[in-house]
Amino acid sequence: MFKYILESAGNINWMAISALLTFFVIFVVSAVLAFKRDPAFINKMANMPLDDSNPVNAEIDRHEK
Repeated sequence: MFKYILESAGNINWMAISALLTFFVIFVVSAVLAFKRDPAFINKMANMPLDDSNPVNAEIDRHEK
């Protein structure tokens, strides 16, 4: 069914090209932003789950008492 719909829609190659270009642009931008990060910030974020010295929320507020 979808095959016949797409065949009757005409030339839709522009949709595939635009999807590929969108993916490529987002990938390149995210890679550039990741490599431009400060290494100290990356190390801090990487060690955060293992760091017990500064708990974010030691006491959990419960709605049931």
